[in-house]
Amino acid sequence: MSISLKRAPFVVIEGLDRSGKTTQTTRLYDRLKEAGVAVELIKFPDRTTAIGKMIDSYLRSTSELDDRAIHLLFSANRWELASTIEKHLNAGTAVICDRYAFSGIAFSASKITPTGEPALSFEWCLNPEKGLPAPDLVLFLDITPEIARKRGGYGQERYEKEEMQFRVRKLFQRIGGDVIAEKRDGKVNTTWEIVDAGRERDIVGAELWSLVQPLVNGVESQLARLWI
Repeated sequence: MSISLKRAPFVVIEGLDRSGKTTQTTRLYDRLKEAGVAVELIKFPDRTTAIGKMIDSYLRSTSELDDRAIHLLFSANRWELASTIEKHLNAGTAVICDRYAFSGIAFSASKITPTGEPALSFEWCLNPEKGLPAPDLVLFLDITPEIARKRGGYGQERYEKEEMQFRVRKLFQRIGGDVIAEKRDGKVNTTWEIVDAGRERDIVGAELWSLVQPLVNGVESQLARLWI
């Protein structure tokens, strides 16, 4: 199977920490390769770049950064690879992303001050992401923080705190609702699909494949830009 139409599809997998996102992203990547689809897997943050190494240190709580500074670093990390994503898609290579701008907004806008007020506004967090390549499909792996907490490795990184994950989930729901409404009104091309990630991994994987498979022969619309 090969992608022969205008350009290749751009698929993003999002979700709370320990939602099975990385496992499912890797499985989807492998399945596409087995189907003969040219595909690249990109994970955000990309911790191999100079910016990514600063982010990695912050996430592991070995360094401290201002909330605005770390948000802009996360955004810059995505912009580092924006042209690469576009080149892949135009060359006929599908791109699968493990996290993207939606995570950046949800996690940063979930931070609160000691008095419980938002540390950063939703609009401020969204602004640096405007103009990034827009995915054709976002697969949001939905899971409650209570279930995620029971999975191995939970709590090893800075954001893996249950109260934080509750706020993140609400913001993902807000973002997803906006994308769904804009798609319905014809304002965006991005499709947002909510997938119950609390189920057995093979069941989740089968649903993801059923949503991605219609795109593997290519996408005819031009690559759009986020929030433009």
